Amino acid sequence: MAISCRNNRRPVARPLSVLALAALCAATAAPAAEPDARNLPINVEAASSDVDYRSNTVVFRDVVITQGTARVAAESARATGLDFEDSTWEFNGRVRIERDGGTLESDQAHVQFRDNELRSATIKGSPARFEQQLVRSPGKAHGRASTIVYDMAANRVTFSGDAWLTDGRNEISGQELVYNVGEQRVLAESQPGDTDRVRITIRPKQDAEPADERAP
Repeated sequence: MAISCRNNRRPVARPLSVLALAALCAATAAPAAEPDARNLPINVEAASSDVDYRSNTVVFRDVVITQGTARVAAESARATGLDFEDSTWEFNGRVRIERDGGTLESDQAHVQFRDNELRSATIKGSPARFEQQLVRSPGKAHGRASTIVYDMAANRVTFSGDAWLTDGRNEISGQELVYNVGEQRVLAESQPGDTDRVRITIRPKQDAEPADERAP
C-alpha cells in the first residue's frame, strides 16, 4: 500500500509513516472479479410501495435492493422511476450498503443507477461509517466521516468532514481521505485555508485495545 499526505503548497513525504502504516489497507484484499453487473438482475423487496405514475416516482417502506454482491437496505426509499437505466434513489433510516465485503452505514444515502448497474452511493450521517474485513490480519478496517462517497465504477471511497480510518491499530485522519480499493492507496490532503492537518497515529503491537473504540 502507498500513503500520500499533501498540504496546499507541496507534497509532504512521510516514508516512516508509509512503512509503519502498510497494514492500513494493504491488509484489505482487492475485490475478486465478478460478472458484469449490467448482466445481473436487480431485485427489489419492500414491505409496501406507493407508485405515482404522474411524477414517475415510487416510495418504498422497509426496502432491500440486491444486484450481485451489492445490497442496499433502509427503512424507506424514494426513487425516480424503476427502469434502472438512469434513476436516483434516496434512502432514509438505518441505511446499510454492502458490496465486495465492505459495508457502509448511515442515516441517509443517495444511490445512482446507470445502464442497469449500481454506480455510486453518497451517504451522510453523524457520522457515516465504513467497515471492511481484513484478510492479511485479523479484525476489520473501520472508517467514518460526515460524508462518504463510494464510486463503484472507479472502485474508490472518499471520506469527507472529520474523516478517520484505521486498521484496528494504526490510524490516519484529516478533512478528506480517499481510499482506492483496487490500488490499495490512501490519499490524505489538506485544502487551502484548512487549519487541520493530516494526522497519523502509530500504535505499538502490544497495545491490544481496538483503535475504533479509543477514537473520540
